[in-house]
Amino acid sequence: MSDSDQEHAGTAEGQGPVEIDEEMARHMENKREELFEKFDIPYEFPPEVIQEAKARTEDVQQEIADEIDERQDLRNLQTWTTDPIDAQDFDDALSVEEREEEFVLWVHIADVSHYVNPETAMWDEARRRANTIYLPAHTVHMLPPILAETVCSLVPEEDRLAHTVEMHLDKETLGYETIDIYKSVIHSDERLTYTETEARIEDESEPLHEKIDLVWQLADQMHEQRKEDGSLVLNPRRDRAHTIIEECMLKANKAVTHELMWDRGVEAMYRVHPQPSPDEWSEALREIQDLEGVSIPGDKWDEPRKAVNATLEQAPQRQLDKIQWAVMKVMPRAKYMNDPFGGHHALNFEIYGHFTSPIRRLSDLVNHWIVHTNDVPEDLLKLCDHASDKQKDAEQCEREYKNFLEEIGLDPNAVNNRGLEIVDES
Repeated sequence: MSDSDQEHAGTAEGQGPVEIDEEMARHMENKREELFEKFDIPYEFPPEVIQEAKARTEDVQQEIADEIDERQDLRNLQTWTTDPIDAQDFDDALSVEEREEEFVLWVHIADVSHYVNPETAMWDEARRRANTIYLPAHTVHMLPPILAETVCSLVPEEDRLAHTVEMHLDKETLGYETIDIYKSVIHSDERLTYTETEARIEDESEPLHEKIDLVWQLADQMHEQRKEDGSLVLNPRRDRAHTIIEECMLKANKAVTHELMWDRGVEAMYRVHPQPSPDEWSEALREIQDLEGVSIPGDKWDEPRKAVNATLEQAPQRQLDKIQWAVMKVMPRAKYMNDPFGGHHALNFEIYGHFTSPIRRLSDLVNHWIVHTNDVPEDLLKLCDHASDKQKDAEQCEREYKNFLEEIGLDPNAVNNRGLEIVDES
């Protein structure tokens, strides 16, 4: 086996799907149906929603051609997507340039609100569902897959409608020099997995190497800046490809929030994360300090988020989950609110909101609509409460389904990363 074959064999892509028999498959389906009923999670889409979605997939390229004059044409900009191997839709893409006095980072997001707006049945259904639910090897979509996985997916080698966040960044601080948010037409050059992105960073001969290596350098610097500023980083050993996507999406979300609040002063679906009380933070830090082989740096105790970051970077691998759990137990739930004040404690952002995942989150879809039209839904506060509640239900549903998989002898992470295959044992 060659070195590349050996490397591939160690990845989720190289191991193949987890195999189950038909009886276990039925058992798992019954459990899902039980959980969907328990948490009031709609599974089948109404016929009128499917019909509407199908209609919006017709004459796609002609519709895009008709839109070009009304949008910024970015089809000549080198652009790519990075997603898990089993991703069903690609809702974000990146472009980057280094100029003499600045970096320019473009985050292109699928223009879902072009197809799904308040005049459509799909919008009403998205409001009802509020999010996509990702169970291991099973997805309950917010939007009909026939739409989300086709015209709203930034597939390679095809023109697509996008909502682009263009950020001009200072070379030293990576702070925003200017922010521009606009409708665009893009053309993705490649669809990469996380594993492929890692390989592109390593191999100078690979296509897009220079662009991906540049955006990795930016993402790494943004990551270190966030930690220095006091942002909580519970997964400090994340690979470079995941770091690129996480930091670029945070940068874009923050830029949009800046535009909505500071430049326009409008209500939107902001993400607010309250902070634990001092006593709760002390409780978490004491629990972490008592773990075998773990020591919190003495100069960090008065800054709990920085204390956790420093401890995670030095702690034995076997203790990472316990440290993370000690923090999560005292963290209040983040929620959606129609104003941002109160901030996002975990990220240590003064204001924050979601924009980069309109295929799978209602908050992002609504914010796309507000950014484009400056029209705020009358029942925005109700939408915020509903989205917060449905997210809580989705997380609990996922937690119970993973526990169930463990009870029947399946590893949820393996199922999640590799998928399932039903084998006939007759």
